[in-house]
Formats: sequence, structure tokens, C-alpha cells
Amino acid sequence: MSEKANSACETCSHFNADGLKKLGVNTDNFDFVIALAGNPNTGKSTVFNALTGLRQHTGNWPGKTVIRAEGAFEYNNQKYKLVDLPGTYSLLSTSQDEEVARNFILFGKPDVTVIVVDASRLERNLNLVLQILEITDKAVLCLNLMDEAKRNKIEIDERTLARDLGIPVVPTSARFNEGIPDLIQTISEVASGKIICKPHRIKNVPDNIQKAVDTLSTEIENQFPNISNSRWIAFRLLEGDNKIINALKAGEFV
Repeated sequence: MSEKANSACETCSHFNADGLKKLGVNTDNFDFVIALAGNPNTGKSTVFNALTGLRQHTGNWPGKTVIRAEGAFEYNNQKYKLVDLPGTYSLLSTSQDEEVARNFILFGKPDVTVIVVDASRLERNLNLVLQILEITDKAVLCLNLMDEAKRNKIEIDERTLARDLGIPVVPTSARFNEGIPDLIQTISEVASGKIICKPHRIKNVPDNIQKAVDTLSTEIENQFPNISNSRWIAFRLLEGDNKIINALKAGEFV
């Protein structure tokens, strides 16, 4: 098939055997917004492409030089807009990539955040996973590159991991389309509320800090009644995060 034909195919809608309709760049009239987050080199773009039928549709985030990618898919007669966030190791906002990823999860309020991790290097990926779970109540862990893990004789107890993290865990090898149907169904069930997540949160906080966090959380919720992550914001305020302080003053939490 010619390169031109391939390019044309990327923008057309088509169903596959699993009932997934890849909508390419057609992100109009969506029912749910899905954020795709993860460390660099976890196969995140491959997951994005498997869901949307694209080979990355890129542009810049408003006011930023950071690359963004958006696409869409349809499943069970509902449309999902997929936003591929910049690959990052942290959400502490020390770089533009981190700031863009954090702000979208925090202010964009995606219906589901899919965290893509490298199953063969899981431990180094968990820092970002735990940070994201402090921000959002609706997440799915995409345990990608399972083929690499198996090649390296790495075994992962997915049920125990899901129990400890408090969110669904779906093993995939996106380059071979393995696990993608399960991932789509899980995204759908979390977005619709059929699956209720109970994400892991920081525990054993010293009493004086916990008291300050509780006080700040109450104040934030009084000021912004619809906010869902006041506890995390309170922690960041106590740490003197200037970007969060400025966002609070600018009313970006509304």
C-alpha cells in the first residue's frame, strides 16, 4: 500500500472485530475525555495509535512548545476524545512537559486517566503512577510492553497490583494489539461509573501536617465547591508550589 493510501486511511472511521470504531482526528461531540499519561518510552504513543487509528496527530499546547496529540474512538455508541499527554517522570512541574501533563489532569478533569507503564521496568514507573493517583479518582493502569516483560522472564501479579493501587490494571502489548480490547472495555466501565476506583493515597502523614491539610482542604472546597482534588492541592500549597498558588489566585480551579 502506498504512503498516500496509508495517510488517507488515518483520517477515516472504521470498525474492527472488537467493536472499536477508530475516529482518527474527528474529536467532535465526544461523551468522555480520556487522558493518556506515562513515562517516556513506555509505548504510550503506540497505545494512542491503537485506539485512534492514527500515527500521532500532533500540534502544540496553547502557549507552549510542548507537543500534544489528540484523537478519538467510539465504543458502545459512545465517543471518547483521547489526549496523549507529554511523557514525563513526575508531576512536580519543574519542566513544561510536567506542567502540561499535571495541569490537564488537574484542571482539564478528564473522565479517565490511563497511565501507561513499562511492565519490564515497573518499579521506576510507579513514582508517576502514585503522583497521578493523588490527583484523580478515576484511573486505569495500562501495563504495557508485556512481551518485553515475558522475554525478560518478569512475572507481575496483576490482581495484587490492582488491589494495592486501587485501580484496574490491564496488561497489554500494544504493538501487537494484545490487551487493547480489554483496555477499551475497562476505560468504558470506569468512565461510566460501572467500575469504582479507590486509588492509593499517601498515609501515615504526621498529625500536624494532616491537620493543616484538612484545614486547607476545607477552605479550598468552600471556595471551589466542584473541585475533586482539594487534598492534593493542599499538599502542594504547603510545599509552596508557586504555580498552584498562582492558579488558585487566577481562579483556574473553577
